Amino acid sequence: MKLLISCTTALALLAGGAHAADKPVRFILVGDSTMASNSGYGDAFCARVNRANTCINLAKGGRSSGSFRAEGRWAEVEGLLRGADAYSKTYVLIQFGHNDQPGKPGRSTDLKTEFPVNMERYAREVKALGGVPVLVTPLTRRTFKDGVLENTLTPWADATRASAASQQAPLLELNADSYAAVQAMGQDEADTLAMAPRPAGYGDPAAAGKVEVVGAAKTAFDRTHLGAKGATYFARMVVDEFKRAVPEAAGQLKPENEQ
Repeated sequence: MKLLISCTTALALLAGGAHAADKPVRFILVGDSTMASNSGYGDAFCARVNRANTCINLAKGGRSSGSFRAEGRWAEVEGLLRGADAYSKTYVLIQFGHNDQPGKPGRSTDLKTEFPVNMERYAREVKALGGVPVLVTPLTRRTFKDGVLENTLTPWADATRASAASQQAPLLELNADSYAAVQAMGQDEADTLAMAPRPAGYGDPAAAGKVEVVGAAKTAFDRTHLGAKGATYFARMVVDEFKRAVPEAAGQLKPENEQ
């Protein structure tokens, strides 16, 4: 009788393990416009997940590490994590910084007392709900001055690195990678990554990240957001960083020759 029970238990455990192995891995993206649909790399990243329907892009333009939660958007992420039984694991990629910078009413956060606290809290709450937080340093802007790319997001990248270390969370070094790549390509090539072609006469660095009036027309061109080319370019960068930082999940993303 004991042998029969042991065999039955063993078979049940094997069946349970096999069932768990069949469950897909899920990705949830949380961030601002540089990750969001139609202006960032998030959808292009999801297209590189083996099972793209298990990648959910919840990034939203204009949001900071503070306003994303204040608007109730983080509650949606928590709800998804609570309903995670259908997935073997859920990775939550979190990138903020652009809208946390000063001068943005209702969005700005203090670099020392708020931004790192927000990022660490996100990481803790993901872990508490059984997910895996993956912090992402903010994508560089693409404005050059005298041939040198300005990196106004360095302090927020540093704070994100510190938050990841504090929470022992995987870190994707998107800021460093994107800065090096854009610096190497120069302003003209970097401008081809934008949402719209660069208008004739465009060149005022102070206009970067804004809609500029050229004559009587407006243009969607800026040096922060991404068109299809830019989204593809930086999504590949995020995929490479993810495979480096989370090697056990590298197989969930398509090889380069399939992207």
